[in-house]
Amino acid sequence: MNFNLSEFLEKIFGGGKEKSLRTRIITSLIIGVLTAAIIFYLFLPPINIFAEGFWIYLLVVILAFSIPFFKFSDGQVSITDRNGKISKKIVGGTNKWIVIALLVPIAVLAIGSIISSPIFNARRYASIIEVKESDFAADLPETSEVTNIALMDTDSARILGNRTLGSLSHVVSQYTVSPQYTQINYKNTPKKVTNLEYDGFFKWIGNRENGIPGMVVVDPVKSSAEYVELAEPMHYVESGYFGDDLIRKLRFAYPTKIFDYESISFEIDDEGNPYYIVSCYKPRVALFGARDVSEVIIFDPTDASSEIYDVKDTPSWVDIVYDGYLATEKYNWHGTLSGGYINSIIGNVGCKMATDDFGYIVIDDDVWYFTGVTSAVSDDKSNIGFILSNARTGEYKFYSVIGAEEHSAMDAAEGEIQEKGYVASFPSLVNVLGQPTYIMVLKNNAGIVERYALVNVQNYSLVAIGTTQAEAMAEYKKVLKQGNIDVGGSDDTQETTVTIKDVEIVMLSGVATVYLKADDGCVYKGFLESDEALILIEPESKLKINYTDSDIDKIFIISSWEFSE
Repeated sequence: MNFNLSEFLEKIFGGGKEKSLRTRIITSLIIGVLTAAIIFYLFLPPINIFAEGFWIYLLVVILAFSIPFFKFSDGQVSITDRNGKISKKIVGGTNKWIVIALLVPIAVLAIGSIISSPIFNARRYASIIEVKESDFAADLPETSEVTNIALMDTDSARILGNRTLGSLSHVVSQYTVSPQYTQINYKNTPKKVTNLEYDGFFKWIGNRENGIPGMVVVDPVKSSAEYVELAEPMHYVESGYFGDDLIRKLRFAYPTKIFDYESISFEIDDEGNPYYIVSCYKPRVALFGARDVSEVIIFDPTDASSEIYDVKDTPSWVDIVYDGYLATEKYNWHGTLSGGYINSIIGNVGCKMATDDFGYIVIDDDVWYFTGVTSAVSDDKSNIGFILSNARTGEYKFYSVIGAEEHSAMDAAEGEIQEKGYVASFPSLVNVLGQPTYIMVLKNNAGIVERYALVNVQNYSLVAIGTTQAEAMAEYKKVLKQGNIDVGGSDDTQETTVTIKDVEIVMLSGVATVYLKADDGCVYKGFLESDEALILIEPESKLKINYTDSDIDKIFIISSWEFSE
């Protein structure tokens, strides 16, 4: 039996007098290969069956290969056979093999999405993480000064970073500050870091040999920022073009890895060297469901070298492996789907979920996400507890602390000085005298930090505001005592009796601040808006003062006072 390949292909793809089969095959290869290469270069899809983007890419490529074999209908024609019999035949139409080839990726996408859905896999989604119940007082020790929390949000960090670059004329004309700040723990203090980027295509052309010279480091505790020049410039960044583009460099080095371009973070190691941290994902449920981090790429943008690690082997200096949105999403799977999918929709028995934002806390050299937990069926703006999630290891801890949810606390802080029109940042949590307490900053319309605020979690009517963190903390302790709150922690308030030598009232950021110069060489300050009786103090008055430390030596903050005979 003789097998004729040309005849076989003719039967599959159809014949044509105007275009030979060979021409169509060559045309198909040219169009298909060019389309595949161009789309891969521009859109950089992962070549991985567990990525939806791969199947969309495959669908387009199959379509491109098929174009030369499409036959468009010209209607009916009359055909006369050798016996003189006339019949009608439809000319054109799409070949069934092409249709089948196109339907394969469509079917995989549809079926894969269905079998990966939480509708059929609720408990598998819920079991992705384990949540350990922990003790608030044990894990978050009492504090009188917050140095481990990034009180400043990213919007304010951007403003400070842009101002810092604006003072450097040789840099600002060629580069811009990336808006993508990463919260890290650097030398046991919270920092927000970001790199410079080329300021457009022509600036890239003019500076690509020199690379990116530096980065911006923001201290979110002290509300300060600095430009740091790198020992070696970076050559592979997101604003690079062609082979200098960070994403393209990563995709060509790791064509099968699934990573989210939006969650790539810029970090520095303990020596201040820059790296991009790239989390690689894989589904934990069926084909596409419950995507989670499986590996981490550490990419050096100075020379394009990189290493890939299992999550458990990630170096300790790396802070962000799981981004905050994934961390809260995974908790929501756990909190809403543990009782099954139907229960998450109808019964809602035991369903709980994280609030809609998160803050950062540094604990034992690791960055943790903080967010409140509320009942999935309650709309009373209260929390039943909160969680901490380790951004590097993915560990979760739950703390049963019932009280106001974060947005209620933000509203309470804003309402305390509503005439100013300040906006509260998303708070974090501290332990003050044994009391779970929200701490946050209040910003003006320009995004500049103007005030610090503390709000009691269990009673959000207990609010304290200060121009500095120390002032807010001292005021909050006073508010707790005035509210007859049974504080279980240690009080760092001290007591002294002094004679006042001079009294000055100064307006600081719109706050009337009273400075009392005493005979012991120290200065004691209070605020008229919270203690109007301070206006009664005159020189030579003898006072018994309870006070706490401020940020400045020999200047103390008044917690309470009374005249002494």
